Amino acid sequence: MAQTFDFHAVGRLPQPGDNVGIATQNLDADTRITYQERTFTLDHSILEGHRFAVRPIAPGTPLLSWGLPFGAATRTIDPGAYVCNPQILEALSLRNLDFALPSEANFEDRIEPYLLDETTFCPGATLPLHSEGRTFLGYPRPGKRGVGTRNCIVILGTSSQTGSYARKLATRLKHAADACPNIDGIVAVSHTEGGNRSRPNNLNLLIRTLAGFCVHPNVGAVLVVDYGTEALTNSMLRSDLESHGYPLHDVPHRFLTLSDGFEANLQQGETIVRGWLERVNRTHRAEAPVSHLKIALQCGGSDAFSGISGNPLVAWVARETIRYGGTANLAETDELIGAEPYVLQNVKDLDVAHRFLQKIEAFKELAAWHGTTAEGNPSGGNKFRGLYNIVLKSIGAAQKRHPEVRLDDVIDYGAPMREPGYYFMDSPGNDLESIAGQVASGCNMIFFVTGNGSITNFPFVPTLKVITTTQRYELLSREMDVNAGAYLDGTPMDELGRKMLDLTLDVASGQLSKGELAGHAQVSIWRNWQQTNAENVAAILARPDPDGTPMSIPPAAAQMPLIFEGIRTPAGPAADQIGLILPTSLCSAEVARMTADWLTRKKLGRDRGLSRFVALPHTEGCGHAGDTTERLLGRTMLGHLTHPLVQYALLMEHGCEKIHNDYIRHQLQAAGIAPERFGWTSIQMDGGIENTMVKAEAWFSDRLAGCAPPTYEPVSPAGVSIGLMSTGAVSGDAARVLAQFTRVWVAAGGTVVVPETAGLLRTADYLSDVLNAEAITPTLPHGQPIRMHGFHIMENPTEHWVETLAGIGGTGAQIILAYTGEHPMQGHPLLPLLQISATPATLSAYRADLDLCLDAPDAGVAEILTLVLNTASRQYIPSVFQQGNIDFQLTRGLLGVSM
Repeated sequence: MAQTFDFHAVGRLPQPGDNVGIATQNLDADTRITYQERTFTLDHSILEGHRFAVRPIAPGTPLLSWGLPFGAATRTIDPGAYVCNPQILEALSLRNLDFALPSEANFEDRIEPYLLDETTFCPGATLPLHSEGRTFLGYPRPGKRGVGTRNCIVILGTSSQTGSYARKLATRLKHAADACPNIDGIVAVSHTEGGNRSRPNNLNLLIRTLAGFCVHPNVGAVLVVDYGTEALTNSMLRSDLESHGYPLHDVPHRFLTLSDGFEANLQQGETIVRGWLERVNRTHRAEAPVSHLKIALQCGGSDAFSGISGNPLVAWVARETIRYGGTANLAETDELIGAEPYVLQNVKDLDVAHRFLQKIEAFKELAAWHGTTAEGNPSGGNKFRGLYNIVLKSIGAAQKRHPEVRLDDVIDYGAPMREPGYYFMDSPGNDLESIAGQVASGCNMIFFVTGNGSITNFPFVPTLKVITTTQRYELLSREMDVNAGAYLDGTPMDELGRKMLDLTLDVASGQLSKGELAGHAQVSIWRNWQQTNAENVAAILARPDPDGTPMSIPPAAAQMPLIFEGIRTPAGPAADQIGLILPTSLCSAEVARMTADWLTRKKLGRDRGLSRFVALPHTEGCGHAGDTTERLLGRTMLGHLTHPLVQYALLMEHGCEKIHNDYIRHQLQAAGIAPERFGWTSIQMDGGIENTMVKAEAWFSDRLAGCAPPTYEPVSPAGVSIGLMSTGAVSGDAARVLAQFTRVWVAAGGTVVVPETAGLLRTADYLSDVLNAEAITPTLPHGQPIRMHGFHIMENPTEHWVETLAGIGGTGAQIILAYTGEHPMQGHPLLPLLQISATPATLSAYRADLDLCLDAPDAGVAEILTLVLNTASRQYIPSVFQQGNIDFQLTRGLLGVSM
């Protein structure tokens, strides 16, 4: 029998004049709802957070939430009708729902262009300051650095090339400050940017962001690390800090250029950091006015209630902070498209209003350069939880500005906030990329509003996570700091606001947030974009994928007996067997790493031949745009899931991303791969970090319980793929040796795959010996598993070393052989990376890091083959594995752009 409810028991209107309501729980079809003395029946089952009409809506009539239009009816919509556009039906079709969806949409997206009317513009007024101040216990900094809420020693990788060094050194020093009560941690800041040779398009904002990190009030000392050959170097960063007047000299600091072996460099870094401990510990917390708080306002994993409970709550606390003389920072440019009328209701002057609108238009143009639109921002998780399009998402996101608070200024990404007030900072909607800019601008507290339950944290700035519904809070109470859902349950906003303000001051004074207790954090800076106009889009989209047919190469002059001890698997011989945990997006990346490390320490599966567990943490899968990018990411992920070295693989979603578990399931099915082969976990749906890790262990344990110990057997290289990479100059002699290796391995039935960007393919001696001057044409898409063995050139739309490693890994290569003509590089977490060199300067500085030095008179292809075969037989462990100098990152391709 159909149930009957009063609307307010099962629905919510953001504003009284809205014509669609939001379901506050799942509702069955035929449910009867009474609204304003009228009763209507739902025509379909409706998910929590999704919308249904509460009034008749004629064709062409705007649909309203928060009193603003987010679309227009395409046909008559009766009260009780499930309101849906084509995009939401497509997104829900990927989910395993237990009810039928409407057969067609009943409204279309329609973004009303915003025109600023200067003739009626009225400048906003500043809020009066509180007559009595409040304080917190913070770390006072000299000069103009302000007051810190934490006192951390930061190890900063200037570019992606030194990120793994920063992480390794921080891990090594994890407990070095345990005896220092005034030091809150020794933390790494590693990121994906600036590691290429060519100048990236995001260089200026990248330098500005790192400069802001260096002088941040939460930083007690900073060690900045580079190799000196990257697109962004220490000298460039130091020059920018000095030329723009950043108070660097008020911060204990050191710029370290790595010029020795990895272990020696770690020892040097450790000596530097330990030498700072006493000095940094001399800074004590002291009472400071709230005017020293600068709050980053951020939302992620948003849902239909973010704009009703969570965002208004942090807006309330931000208002109070500003009334105490403090500062707040709103960001995420593309997540304010369609909300311009609300944002500009209260603004300082016309100049600020114009600059805000200019940032919106510039972001739209950036998206167009990459063949997409900024309107494509909402993720699959956003849509599943009721945010149908960018306008609904933006209107809700804009509620982080309280109506009484004036927009005082508009700044570039990572630019310093010089005066108190309410700022808008230009940034993408990608949560972590946006947060990095806000921290660089000086924010010393982060308010992160989340509907789904995002677990984001930053290494040296505490995050208060505010969840929008009580049901989600109860599911994720160990991860969330504040339950804004209490407002939906009847608690007054003023009461919730006062409690959150008290909590804010407690955490600013040293109380640990839930994220700090969980012990993980991530950094991602606004990622580089490859297009600077729209001229290339059509040509890039029209490029056909390589068909996977290998190139013919001359046979080896002399055959050599090649045998290694392989592991028998259903897919053929393998050099190792590994348990893989693959995060589907950036927000589950650190939890995947934590889980892999935990299971490896427990030695799970060691008696069944499983050597270790590996995670592949990356920054993609959520805040990006473009169909080509999603195909590229999906292809590379599937390549790793089905990699010959992987015995069992488990996918770990965050729960609200664009590439989620259901997306991967559909990709597997389309490729003819049974999803049942894999494990599946969801941090948000499984109840948080601890539950997710336990579920992962249980799945692997169950699979391993029925697994027989491995069978080892002598095998030839037939069917075994080797990735061949290079960095820096390759001498003629070395090129000829690598050419001979290529021909020998392929002649033995194996495969060699070289990325098209490898310098080796620009070396005449290699080309003449392998390709006989044949054109260098990719035979294999980036990250595509190899189906036909032989010699392949992999399409590679990136210069990024670690992204290239990921592409090679996706092809199924079991070992990577890399020639370095400068300094050693990071390895792949899954695949053994062997580094060799004959370059005198490299041999002199980094001999201890190389797996083979080609400076001996008899060093040649035989020695390389022996090294490769010993590695394949697990008799040799590459230096990068021994050192922990490993990294992973997926490329976005030529058209990927942050959203």
